[in-house]
Order: sequence, then C-alpha cells, then structure tokens
Amino acid sequence: MLGALCRRWRRSRLRDPRYAGLFDGHPDELVSLDCETTSLDVSRAELLSIGAVKLRGNRILHSEALYLLVRPGIAPAGDNIAIHGLRRRDVGQGLAPEDAVRRLLDFIGGRPLLGYYLEYDVAVLDKYVRPLLGIGLPQRRIEISSRYYDYKLRQHPGGHIDLHLSCLYRELAIPEPPRHDALGDALGAAMLYQALRQRGFG
Repeated sequence: MLGALCRRWRRSRLRDPRYAGLFDGHPDELVSLDCETTSLDVSRAELLSIGAVKLRGNRILHSEALYLLVRPGIAPAGDNIAIHGLRRRDVGQGLAPEDAVRRLLDFIGGRPLLGYYLEYDVAVLDKYVRPLLGIGLPQRRIEISSRYYDYKLRQHPGGHIDLHLSCLYRELAIPEPPRHDALGDALGAAMLYQALRQRGFG
C-alpha cells in the first residue's frame, strides 16, 4: 500500500509527461544497470559510461543492450583512469550527460532495475534525472548482493557471508567478465541474477 502511494505521489511530481511510461508495469522484464563514474563519492561523481541490458523471463537479451560514453565536466585522471580505463580522449566525444540520461530513460521505461550495489548507481543518475523530471528514478530495484545474502544465509545461518563481487561469481559458477566496464558489469549482474533465480532467489 505504501509503495503504491509513493508511486502515485512521484507520478504527480513528474515534470515531463513524455516520461509517464517510467511508471508502466513490465511484469516479465528487467533492466540490469551499471555506471562508471569519476568518483565513489556520490556528491562529486560524474558519469563516464552507462551500461544496461534487458532481461525477459530466463533470457538475457544481449541484442537489446545499451552502452553510452558520457562526457564529464571534469576529465578523468590518474587513479580513476586506472580503475575503468576511460581516458580523456575516450569520453571527450561522449554524449552530454543530459542526453545520455534521456537515452537511458527511454531504454528502461518502467522496467525494474537490477544491479550490484545499485543504490550508488541510482544516486549518481538521480543527480541528472531530478533536474529533468522533478523526481528520481521511480522504478522498483533489485539488489544482487541482497539476494545473494539471503541465498547464503539459508545455507549457513549465522555464518560469515562474503559479498565481494568476485566471490559471487565464484560461488554461483559464473564466468567473471572484465571488471569496471559498464556494459560488462551490467551483463555480469544479469547472469548472477539468473543464477540466483535458478536457485529460487530471483
């Protein structure tokens, strides 16, 4: 009931009616999402790239993937480049952040969002989404680390549960894709989700 009221309130605050579809239901589809940014501090982070892929039922729709390079206000440098490999010249021809976010919104629609520590990605995206729409992303969210925690807790109540991403790949027997690539990480989260679904935790 509270969720329905919250969605109704958010819909009433939507500034751009073209995005009313963000509230539409998609009972059998999800979007796995990942972002690469200039910082792990949400208040300072700027988008560098966005990766997203749709899931339908037990299928990952590789042909319906989205990868966007984003031109930040401050170019990446030093340690930041070492993490994700995106250099000034790579992102210099990227989309303006507002254009990238609009393309992402069109891609997602009302589908629930899926990711590994998704809260961070959504918080960064909302810095761009709120000025455009008057609200943050309204979609339901599915956190992979939380689903995995529940899965391991049932196996070993009271035991230590390692939530590092490499551990999830190893424990669920999923080949680990290249790390810190937005599309690769989105695809990886999608595969982890499908593995957890097969184990009854989707």
